[in-house]
Amino acid sequence: MRTSGCWKTKSRIAPPPLALVFLCFAVFFALLILQPQIKAQSKEDAPSSSPASSPTAGESTNQTADKNSPEMASRDVTPTFKVNVKLVLVRVVVRDGRGQAVGNLHQEDFEVFDNRKPQVISQFSIEQPGTRTAMELKKTEASSVNESVEPQKASSVVPERFTAYLFDDVHLKFGDLAQARDAAQRHLTTLQPTDRAAIFSTSGQTMLDFTDDRGKLQNTLLKLQPRPVAGGQINPCPDVTYYMADLIENKHDTQALQAATLDALHCEFNDDQRMMQTAQATAEMAARQSIAEGETESRLALGALKDVVRRISVMPGQKNIVVVSPGFQTPQLEYEYNDIIDHALRSEIVIGALDARGLYVPGPAGDISKQPSGNPLVAGQETLYAIDGASSDADVLAVLADGTGGIFFHNNNDLNEGFKRVAATPEYSYVLGFSPQTLKLDGSFHTLKVTLKSPLKLAVQARRGYYAPKHLADPLEEAKREIEDALFSQDEVHGLPVELRTQFFKSSDDDAKLSVLAKVDVKHIHFRKEDGRNRNELTVVSALFDRNGNYLKGEEKVLQMRLKDGTLENKLGSGVTLKASFDVKPGSYLVRLVVRDTEGQLISAENGAVEIP
Repeated sequence: MRTSGCWKTKSRIAPPPLALVFLCFAVFFALLILQPQIKAQSKEDAPSSSPASSPTAGESTNQTADKNSPEMASRDVTPTFKVNVKLVLVRVVVRDGRGQAVGNLHQEDFEVFDNRKPQVISQFSIEQPGTRTAMELKKTEASSVNESVEPQKASSVVPERFTAYLFDDVHLKFGDLAQARDAAQRHLTTLQPTDRAAIFSTSGQTMLDFTDDRGKLQNTLLKLQPRPVAGGQINPCPDVTYYMADLIENKHDTQALQAATLDALHCEFNDDQRMMQTAQATAEMAARQSIAEGETESRLALGALKDVVRRISVMPGQKNIVVVSPGFQTPQLEYEYNDIIDHALRSEIVIGALDARGLYVPGPAGDISKQPSGNPLVAGQETLYAIDGASSDADVLAVLADGTGGIFFHNNNDLNEGFKRVAATPEYSYVLGFSPQTLKLDGSFHTLKVTLKSPLKLAVQARRGYYAPKHLADPLEEAKREIEDALFSQDEVHGLPVELRTQFFKSSDDDAKLSVLAKVDVKHIHFRKEDGRNRNELTVVSALFDRNGNYLKGEEKVLQMRLKDGTLENKLGSGVTLKASFDVKPGSYLVRLVVRDTEGQLISAENGAVEIP
């Protein structure tokens, strides 16, 4: 038993005299009685302060606390950065007369028009895929410091390029899908060791994540088959296509309604003119059903593409999506596919599209898989609708490719060449950024046009427009997206003096601890001086990917710095080091490190590779 004052710890020493015990009790009770008076006297003796000199919230109290606060503290919080305006990104591919991408242009060579109004280009960059090789990534890894007993080894193959193949099995017919599947099988045999491929379908029933296993890729292709949402009648009566239904329901086209009505009158009522009103009601019902089925299939296709963009955006290298589709209608869905383009641009994803119909020319009798209507009064008009509908189907594929810098391969039966061209990334592309002046938050569509000041005859490929936001962007979400964009890119950025180091320790044959260390030279970053302290915050994100570039796990830390001058000058000469640790199994891993500061708003991104035997 532990006591204080006159009491002693229990031992073999003889007990104290009785008089000493009574003296201790007397002193104890005297202190209890006098304690309130002592506190009151202390308050009276304290110097008085006027209300003007008393500390206010957030002033003297905070200053005193700040002087006594630690100079550095690490915590896990969501970072916040200053985001005040919407930045519109436009990827531009410029080609010469031979179709070759031109890469020697500069910012002053371009003009951007938003709703025909010229804009100031505030950001400009040239993208040239493949400039960062696997060997460069190995050198990054080999230069890292390993303090463990296990030596690090350079990874034999580092994935550099990721291509997701999205097959539109909802809209593709069997013959077109079979030909596209055969061409894709031949194309996948040409993959390089640094390539990773994935296969997805718009129905969601066929999927293979990123891999370099050609056998798995070939087997997955064989599982593809048409999976339309609607059951599909062989010879519907009347035959109202999605294109015609859009004219009837959304555009109130009386000519299209009349054609559908005459079709219904012929196939349902044997051209009995007395049933004209009933035939029109039948045509209107068929149009509503076609709208419902078509919109469901189109939303499914766009939703699948959005998921693929989200999936590939977390890959660390060059990113491509190949959409294999006959195209589809997108009335009332323009905002959805423009949002996909925005996400792809932010994540440096190029979307290419291959029209799997090949050279598609509707014949005078319409679709040969269906019986003709037999009504000569509407046969010619329906042929025109079929031609216009086929052209409209391809529009969304062209918009996706143009908006992201990809190739749209169509009106050509050489699907082998189609896959080769669509899966390729332009040798050069330019990313232009501008902040629209007086942008209204009304969700309206803004047309975009990019031109060249040079009189040279060059073809310019760029997105056709964008939608204005309907509300202000959340700074927290914008900050999170900014860090994610840097984290899942393979590009190295050196805005801050940061050094990446990795080390690992094997606790057993099957388990290891991998550490990622970020060493920051704080003496060479910008600080804000306030209350005698040098202030800044560093957000440090470390992420781990497997050998195929699939994201495994990550850690985020925020280092709050409130440094005194002496500490900054003398004690932090060697910088500060933040550490993230991951429990891993033996194998090859890619490491990505992103460091962002709040004062200078600069960012650094570093790559590393490690192989744990």
